[in-house]
Amino acid sequence: MTMYPSELTGAYTIDPAHSRFGFVARHAMVTKVRGSIPVREATAHLDAGNPAASTAHVVLDVAGIQTGNQLRDDHLRTGDFLDAAAHPHITFDSTSVKHTGGDSFEVTGDLTIRGVTRQLTVPLDFTGTVIDAQGLTRIGFEGSTVINRKDFGITYNAALETGGVMISDKITLEFDLSAVKTA
Repeated sequence: MTMYPSELTGAYTIDPAHSRFGFVARHAMVTKVRGSIPVREATAHLDAGNPAASTAHVVLDVAGIQTGNQLRDDHLRTGDFLDAAAHPHITFDSTSVKHTGGDSFEVTGDLTIRGVTRQLTVPLDFTGTVIDAQGLTRIGFEGSTVINRKDFGITYNAALETGGVMISDKITLEFDLSAVKTA
């Protein structure tokens, strides 16, 4: 049974100008810091009739991390956090795709941060398809999931005088994706 029009089956490239790979961390136990990491390369193959045959490959450029604060961004690039000099990319390679009902999917794969690879499942919702102004087929997905930064060797923190720590261990990853069909 085809869940989506068969014409959606094909190869896609993530459009970095209309996509966001973001993160949210609790800061000083009272607020959240949001940031994003730019796409270096991101491709997918969508199989509309058999989602399990779909794949995704993403490479993010750690040096381009942005949180809206240059000092914080520079610190996030150091060995205390992402160590951009030794590990310039964050990668994700899917190992399975599962349709979970309606427009919802789970994409499971290998996430590598700082040279540490862990399996991650990302729930994604299909947000639609359109033929854009250039006549290209464009599709969208969005979702989020939570990781523990310590699982990837990111252990830097500072104790607060009032108790607690400066940076949460839990980091929410956010995905707003627009992809253009290439074949």
